[in-house]
Amino acid sequence: MSTSVGSDIFAFLAILLIGLLVLLLLRHFLPLRSTPAYVLVPIFLALFLPVSIILLLPIDLASSLRSDDEATRGVWLPETLILLAWRITYWLTFALTWFILPLLGEYIDSGYRSPRDRFIYSLRSNGRYQLIVLGCGIGGLVYVFLQNGFEGTSVKALVMALAYCWGLIFAIYLMGHGLVAVPRRLYRNANISNRLRRIQSQAPMVDEKLKDSITKLEDLELQLTQLRQRKNGISRDHQEWIEELSDASSLPESRLLSTGLHPSNTTVPAVITDRYLAELARKLDRARHKRLRFIDTWDRLVQDAADTQAILDASASKRLDFGNPSPYSSSFIERVSILTPHTRYLLYYHVLPTLHIILAAILALASLAIIWSELVKYIAPKLSIIRFTIVSHSNRADGKVHFAGQIMASLWMCYMCTAAIASFSDIKVWGNRALVKRNTYGESATWYAGQVAKLTVPLAYNFLTFLPPETHRETTFYKFLGQLINLTPLGKGFDFFFPIFILFPVCATLFNLYGRVKGVFRFDIVEDDSEDGVSGNAAWREGRTLIDRELNSPSRLRVNDRETNPSSQTPYRDTNPPSQTPYRDNIPSNTRQHAAPSTQRPTTRLEAATAAAESEDENFFQGFAHRVRNTFDTMERPEWLGDGKRPKWMGGTEGSGGRSGRAETGSSLGRWFGGRPEEGRVRL
Repeated sequence: MSTSVGSDIFAFLAILLIGLLVLLLLRHFLPLRSTPAYVLVPIFLALFLPVSIILLLPIDLASSLRSDDEATRGVWLPETLILLAWRITYWLTFALTWFILPLLGEYIDSGYRSPRDRFIYSLRSNGRYQLIVLGCGIGGLVYVFLQNGFEGTSVKALVMALAYCWGLIFAIYLMGHGLVAVPRRLYRNANISNRLRRIQSQAPMVDEKLKDSITKLEDLELQLTQLRQRKNGISRDHQEWIEELSDASSLPESRLLSTGLHPSNTTVPAVITDRYLAELARKLDRARHKRLRFIDTWDRLVQDAADTQAILDASASKRLDFGNPSPYSSSFIERVSILTPHTRYLLYYHVLPTLHIILAAILALASLAIIWSELVKYIAPKLSIIRFTIVSHSNRADGKVHFAGQIMASLWMCYMCTAAIASFSDIKVWGNRALVKRNTYGESATWYAGQVAKLTVPLAYNFLTFLPPETHRETTFYKFLGQLINLTPLGKGFDFFFPIFILFPVCATLFNLYGRVKGVFRFDIVEDDSEDGVSGNAAWREGRTLIDRELNSPSRLRVNDRETNPSSQTPYRDTNPPSQTPYRDNIPSNTRQHAAPSTQRPTTRLEAATAAAESEDENFFQGFAHRVRNTFDTMERPEWLGDGKRPKWMGGTEGSGGRSGRAETGSSLGRWFGGRPEEGRVRL
């Protein structure tokens, strides 16, 4: 009798590896130390469980259809263990998708101070959606009872079938879009000059959104400043709440009052209520993270443009040097240089573009295989291409799944899920949600994790139906989920006909129907990725000007303030003592001169520089840049030029020895290390 000890060890190590990869992914998008555990744990499970399905389904195939040949048997587990794993994975994913993560997202985004008020707001916000789902469930329950009678299994079948159908609708649409967009994006990025042109054409839109986000945040923080100045009509609790919100402000009060910003559409009510302050807090959190989002997008766009231009310029000298490693990147590979300039040129100019073309061709063939298998899986299942790569067809083990078939099944599922998830960045119906490096908003993180959990189970079962009926009906997954989906003719018919609609997103993306719809109705649904949409002469030239101005700016700081100052992040408000905040967003919005240096007025730039000089939370790189500029502005006359003295009316003093007449904090050497002038002066 064979044992599964080796398979148990392999499965255990694979689960540990999946858990480690999920933690690294969370670390990339969230600050792990400052994110509350009640946020991290559900998000971790919502990502870990769907990813483990990519491992669990191939093991289920080999366990249900294992051959007697131990050399090619593959990884298998006992049927009872497989069934237990499916139950835990499915029902935990179901609870996270439909209940826990939606409640948690609204809890984070509520804006209230106390946990009780947050929870009540979350229940009310999700109540409308849950009532709609409950109404659909009642209608479906009547149909199931009429079809199969009053049985306990009917309720379970209805819940699982409705969740599957709802998830499959989004999964098919997103996967169809990604099956075309992912290979096409790889192929287009192989052309370095066209890639630079597309990057430059995106700069005006990103720059405009960055300015809008900064303006919106300034308006909200000015409204908060006006609240602080009120002396009447505010209770003590509300005053403490306002002070707590002000502590997280990214602009000092003097900056807001001196700029003369008075938004006409902002009015402070006569009576301050909890609901008003919660709404203001919610808008402030969203505005701050929206600004961080576009700051991150702009920084990455400028860096990509600079690197791509360097690759093009290296074609003459055959040597490529990106300069010193950017502190913006935390990647170990980018910080450690192991290539010579010539080998780096060969890698980036010849090897990587060739690999992009090869990978794009392979993924395009894989997309065709998936689309073909979707169309013929019920009409002619023996013509399915995916079937031939998974199920063995040798005379000795016909219809069995070996270890090679398990690897192919995992690769197919990985590509299907990747194509669906990659479409999130192209679809424009998700509101203000986005993933930002180390600064993802808590509500956005829970939403993205919920979508991943929602899409993986329908895609896994849809992939299982690519296999012949005599094969996939023997699996534990089909006995657990598939039988209940096919319990009624409506569920069976939906699973039969709906995947054919994958042709709609495929054709819409392939022939740029979204661009035509945008031209007619002025309504943009999907990010336009066509050559015509990204290479307009006006947008390209304007973007090139913006990026060149940014790269040539003497005050450009290629550093991410949020990484160098971890205490300046505020995705979550502390729910314990009201006087404490977990971390703050202290990045002055207008001190980032590379956002729009040419459009800011001189007084605005002067006030921004003054605020940055007086800020005590200034990081090392900002301080270093200011001090270097001070060094040249306050440099003394060399002694070999003579000891000419300036008259008093030009600012000179007796015995100054040709000094500039400026008050000093000590020796002249101190100015090299940021010595601040006296008499209330600041560094400009």
